[in-house]
Amino acid sequence: MAFTVLILHLLGASVWVGGHLILLFGVLPGAIKAHDPSIILTFEKRYERVGIPALLLQVVTGLWLANRYVPGVLAAFDFSDRLHTIVAWKLILLGATVIIGAHARLRIIPQLSPERLPFMAVHVMLITTLAVAMLVFGAAVRAF
Repeated sequence: MAFTVLILHLLGASVWVGGHLILLFGVLPGAIKAHDPSIILTFEKRYERVGIPALLLQVVTGLWLANRYVPGVLAAFDFSDRLHTIVAWKLILLGATVIIGAHARLRIIPQLSPERLPFMAVHVMLITTLAVAMLVFGAAVRAF
């Protein structure tokens, strides 16, 4: 069971991290250069159909895995050892992802215009950085 949950978690991470890397390095530069927010909105509309389920899959499987490594999950915030610290940081990064993602979804994307593209760029950079950081911390669980 744990192996299956881990594979599902990694599949979700592949979609989430990969999609945001494509957005950051493939889609965003063209939209900024053309001053055309519709480029991002088109990508976002298509990606959201797989990206949001991938994130939800990661949250569910991630919490299951975290509870397996640190029973009670919240106990991780005592930072008592390397494993507790890694789990705590993944939870912190998840919280930041939810906050920044919700802000982008509710405040930036609905009002996206050529003038607001720099705000969107900052959000994309932050979410992508958080996604890669979560990937690194996830790999660290097995590496140490």
